[in-house]
Amino acid sequence: MYKKYTLDNGLRIVTEHIPYVKSISIGVWIEAGSKHENLINNGASHFIEHMLFKGTATRSAKDLADVVDGVGGQINAFTAKECTCYYLKVLDSHYKLAIDILADMIFNSKFDEKDIDRERSVILEELSMYEDSPEDVAHDLLSQSILKDHSLGYPILGTRETLLATTRESLLAHMEKYYIPKNAVISVAGNFEPESLLKEIKEKFGSWKSTETNTYEGKEPNYHFEIVEKVKDIEQTHLCIGFKGIEMGNRELYPLLVVNNILGGSMSSRLFQQIREERGLAYSVYSYPSIYKDGGLLTIYAGMNPSQLEEVCLLIKQEVDTLVGKGITHAELDKAKEQLKGSYILGLESTSSRMTSIGKSELLLAKTYSPKEIIQMIDEIKMDEINGIIKKIFATDSMTVTVVSKQEQKNQVKKALLRK
Repeated sequence: MYKKYTLDNGLRIVTEHIPYVKSISIGVWIEAGSKHENLINNGASHFIEHMLFKGTATRSAKDLADVVDGVGGQINAFTAKECTCYYLKVLDSHYKLAIDILADMIFNSKFDEKDIDRERSVILEELSMYEDSPEDVAHDLLSQSILKDHSLGYPILGTRETLLATTRESLLAHMEKYYIPKNAVISVAGNFEPESLLKEIKEKFGSWKSTETNTYEGKEPNYHFEIVEKVKDIEQTHLCIGFKGIEMGNRELYPLLVVNNILGGSMSSRLFQQIREERGLAYSVYSYPSIYKDGGLLTIYAGMNPSQLEEVCLLIKQEVDTLVGKGITHAELDKAKEQLKGSYILGLESTSSRMTSIGKSELLLAKTYSPKEIIQMIDEIKMDEINGIIKKIFATDSMTVTVVSKQEQKNQVKKALLRK
């Protein structure tokens, strides 16, 4: 049973009481990600996430780690394109400690100049590690290309140039703008006593100053469709094909999930079976949707030997053309629905995943769907909705293709994917 509370300062709290577990997961969600940045401060949200673990006025970075480890807890955080989340999972008896640590990190982090310089080096190494993963490079290159005029296309880590230019003042300015109660959600899932939990949260977060909400104005991206390649000294060729997708909150999301599941979202999908199982042309081939408030993407990925790129592109085009021309069968629809329901329910088996589900939904949609509502929306998907979303997404002349390989292969891609 989900419950929602709003403090006087505008901070939203969403909870799910699970009495049969002995753990509790608590997350502080901030609507601040790379989407809320610009070409000058790109990477600021992720940098701030790192700095909140570097010590507060009363706890050093080691103290934070020691106190969490001392109770057998788990502490972590992540930055995405649209949000940042700091979370703790502990035994239910330690919920006060978890709330105190999160509040201490949000309100009392020091942002010491030496720590900033040290963490800058850490993030630069993180960027180097990412650049050594050509699969990640292909995906990010796709995002930057198809969304090139929108901040959704910015890399979450930032760039070497923006990281080197980051200052204490720029980080604090970004934090002051977005780390405000009306731009935040606290989500809690696990075993707790509601009144005691709320009292503790009010005590630690009730004095959070409420200022004007951030000035980010959402706008739909202008999608750019082109073929982009990057040459790197690697063995495999990494291919990404991106189509315009569906924005968050759109009812068409669920038909899109079904179509994605059938095309490349599972081991029994058409792309996996055709390209890997039957032909042995790629070890990894899959598709997935990216869902944002302002827009979305559907991406197909494959990694293969450079000599097999053209054949893989032809097979992908063949499967997409078959999907557009013949649609799916009722048996595939029923199977995909069961797969989606199963993966969704299995994904809610821990307090951490439930905390994430309700927190992100409340932050970005201002609404929390129950599992029953989600299952119902999946069950209600009709074949005409499937056909509609297929025709809407897969216009084969409206795609962005990125290739990361040891040699130039743009012409092969163009020949295979754009032939009529």
